[in-house]
Amino acid sequence: MAETHVLFVEDDDVIREATQLALERDGFRVTAMPDGLQGLDAFRANRPDIALLDVMVPGLDGVSLCRRIRDESTVPVIMLSARADSIDVVLGLEAGADDYVTKPFDGAVLVARIRAVLRRFGHAGGAAGGESGPAGQEAQEALLVFGDLEIDTEGMEVRKAGDPVALTPTEMRLLLEFSSAPGTVLSRDKLLERVWDYGWGGDTRVVDVHVQRLRTKIGQDRIETVRGFGYKLKA
Repeated sequence: MAETHVLFVEDDDVIREATQLALERDGFRVTAMPDGLQGLDAFRANRPDIALLDVMVPGLDGVSLCRRIRDESTVPVIMLSARADSIDVVLGLEAGADDYVTKPFDGAVLVARIRAVLRRFGHAGGAAGGESGPAGQEAQEALLVFGDLEIDTEGMEVRKAGDPVALTPTEMRLLLEFSSAPGTVLSRDKLLERVWDYGWGGDTRVVDVHVQRLRTKIGQDRIETVRGFGYKLKA
């Protein structure tokens, strides 16, 4: 089985070298770069399985680099932030990141978060084994229709008014979770567990930002906010 290739962009020499060694000990192949411009070049040259980007790097900051990557690829992206600042977190997620980790981080936690993201994307690094349908549940129908929104659960394609909608894998999993139970309210914690594969408490801002991104693509009124409880797809 091929090694999972991680692109790691971090300007702090100590953190970059220590994290690279830790990831390599866990079986990952790592390309480490000290700034965003070199990171973008390395991404285009190597096409890694996952990108790990620090927010504050020189040349091209992590958020801008994430946008560049997302313009070209749906490869999973995890942002690293030196603080749990709402602006850093939200900017990274809005740029297309799938998750984020706050520094300083424990190596085992970082590896667990990487493997969780890779499982969602079906990469080797995470042994997902045999999942089908939304978050491992069997989809009842191959084609789901909600007004002008069509979801092909086998082909993993979405169309709105006949036009294709480009979703990242995380957005697709989120939509599949909603569409598996239209009209049912799903809590943020439940969505973190099912879509982000969190077996531990997570930051619900990850859910909120992804729901907003999904709304801009499938229609703002398609997913309803139920205050104090969560979200639901309008049947």
